[in-house]
Formats: sequence, structure tokens, C-alpha cells
Amino acid sequence: MLEREQYSKQIDRLTGSHTLHGSESLCKLLRYLAVQALDNPSAPLKEYQIATEVFARRADFDPQLDSTIRVQAGRLRSKLTEYYAAEGADDSVVVDLPKGTYHIQFHYRDSGNGKHPSEGAERPAAPSAEFRHNPRAWKTVALALGVLLLVAISIIGVLLGNGRSASPVVAVDPVPAPAEFRTFWKPFLTAEQEPWLIFSNAAFVGRPEIGMRYYNPTRDSTGLIWDHYTGVGEVLAVHELDQMFDSLHRQIRVKRGSLFSLDDVRNNDLIFLGSPSENLTLEEIPSTRQFVFQRLSSGPRSGDLAILNLKPLAGEPASFLASPYTSPLTEDYAVIGLMPGLNPSRSVMILAGTTTFGTQGAVEYVCSQNSLRELFSKLPKPESGVIQPFEALLHVKIAHGVPVETDLVSVRQRTESP
Repeated sequence: MLEREQYSKQIDRLTGSHTLHGSESLCKLLRYLAVQALDNPSAPLKEYQIATEVFARRADFDPQLDSTIRVQAGRLRSKLTEYYAAEGADDSVVVDLPKGTYHIQFHYRDSGNGKHPSEGAERPAAPSAEFRHNPRAWKTVALALGVLLLVAISIIGVLLGNGRSASPVVAVDPVPAPAEFRTFWKPFLTAEQEPWLIFSNAAFVGRPEIGMRYYNPTRDSTGLIWDHYTGVGEVLAVHELDQMFDSLHRQIRVKRGSLFSLDDVRNNDLIFLGSPSENLTLEEIPSTRQFVFQRLSSGPRSGDLAILNLKPLAGEPASFLASPYTSPLTEDYAVIGLMPGLNPSRSVMILAGTTTFGTQGAVEYVCSQNSLRELFSKLPKPESGVIQPFEALLHVKIAHGVPVETDLVSVRQRTESP
């Protein structure tokens, strides 16, 4: 019992850590896998079970066509590795999710003195010497196992003979999405057409094997542009938003920015991932007004992309920048902006950092129930259940190329008068 308590406390420590902050889906998966490991350690654990019981997928979920669970498990493994390399470096209990399995494993970190951290606690008894050295006992066990194997084979044969109809799939009632999700994303849930998700893919010149740089229209030929790259943060953000909209029973359409047109802007609800420096369509449509992306033209950070605070409140700086390129990237800033589209009946959401990891942090923030509660506390009460246009500034802490903590810095209610 002592071990179980220690394991459960370690799960609580993990889900409350900075590493998993804002990743509610991963925390939910971790808790579920931990319960299964503690309560049913020998029971098989399949993708279908996880999909329907944890992520509220429909009963026709097919793991061969949908890699959601494998992707989430991979993200969780990465987060566990990141946690134990930093925050959890001194934790006595280590939680692993070995590749190729969904079974959580617990073990104690070697303390160096040869003693188990819970030494003296009640532990399962080992087989007695009499049993280990008694051939008759082993023969009895082997006979029993053989009988069970024959029974299992017989059952499988009957099921196969009767076809798939012998094991009907039982529909699973989907878990309703949190109310915060429905309120925040309501402008994108009501139109007949699904919203477009537009991810940035900046224009580069050069060649991958010898070096690439951003396209400069004043000196580079348009015939040399590479426009099929995007950041890792955008890739993970697309997956996060797809999963979140699925929980709201809504599909999204995904398109890279270089293929987007103004006709798309006029006729659809839009979600933009990435700043105007890479998601170039944002340079052609109304965008944020309070927190604006712009490259600095002077000073020690000249040329760096910053978020300008056009109307700073008391104590606020006039600009926000990520870590300088000469040092490891440990912080970034990002903007969340909700505004009407060119067609006032349509809505536009901008989720953008000055780097790809800031963009990922912004998406994780709006896909977190707790974070949305924090944001709602800074906004006027929604009218008719719909939040009004706003702009918010986030500070994103980064470790090893992963957003680990996102804090709300400032919020502005947006008015549509120029």
C-alpha cells in the first residue's frame, strides 16, 4: 500500500509540474495510464480503449487510420524525459512509458546505498523454497495453464467461426467538452462551413544542404523560393487544435499560408498560426491593433522580431522580445487575438509567437481549461454566451525546444473603431 501511495503522489507531482503545465490532454492520459498500471497491471491496453475512454473518440475509431493515440503517447514520453532531466532530477520515483507499449512503469531511482526507498514496507511475498524446488507443484501449475490455453484457443475458434458479428461494438457516449472550450470557440462552431486553420510557411531561398535564409523581395528572385517549410511548434499546434475541435464535434480544414487567398478570408471563419513575418496573409488583412509584430529598426536588437505594445499601461514595456539568437531560446512572447473578419459575420483568431515555440505555447493556452478560466476572468462577461473581440499577450518559457510554462501578461478588450 505504501508503494501505491508513493506512485500516486508522483503522478500528482508530474501533472502539477511546469513541464506539463497547459497540457491537459497529456495529464489526462498520464492519470489514466497510471490507474490502469496500478489497478490492472496485467490487463492488455489497446489504442481503441484509450481513444474512447480518454479522448472521447467515437465507437468507429480505427487506430490504423487515426494516429492520435500514438502521437499523444510520444508527446507524453518526451515530457516525462524532459521532467526527469530538470524538475524531477531528484525525485525518488521515476515514471516511464516504454516505447511500443501503453503500460506505465514505476521504479525507484538508485539511491546509491543499495536500499529501496520503501524498505521495510509491506511487499509481496516471494515463492517459498518448498514451491520452487517441488517438481510436483510445477507440474500441477503447468497442467492448469495448459487447460486454460486449450479453453482460450477454443473460444477464439468459436468467435472466428461466427464472424465479426459475434462481438458487436458497443457505442461509447462521448465525454462532453469543457464549457470553457464551447464558450471560447463558439464563433467558430456555428457556421455551416468548417473553419480554416492557416499555418505559417515562410518563404526561404537557398538550398537545404548548403544553407537557407528568409526570402528578401528586394534582392531575391521569386523563382528561387522554397515555401514548403513550417516550424515544429506549428505542426504540434495543428494536432492540438484538431483534437480540441474533435471534442467539440467540429471538423477543421487545414491549409498552408502561401496557398491562402483573400476569397478564403471573406467567406470563412479563420484561425491563423504564426506571426505576419511567416504567415504572410496577415499582412493583407486587418490584424492586431494593441500588440503588433514588427522588426526593430534600431538598437542592440535591430532586425529582431518583436511584439510592440502600442498603448502600454502603467509599468508595461513598449516591446517584448524572445531570447536573443546568440543565446539558448528560453523565453518567447505570443499574442492571442480574436476579431471580426473582413466579412463581419465571420471571425478571425490569431495565435502567434515571435518563434515557433511561442506559437505552440499560445495554442496550448487556448486548449487548456484552466488557462481559459484565467483569461475569462480578465474579460467582460460574454454577451449571449459569446466572448467579445480582444487581444492578449503571453509570456512563454521554453526548455529544450518545448514550451513548459505560459503566463498571461496583459489583456486588451478590442473596439472595432479605427
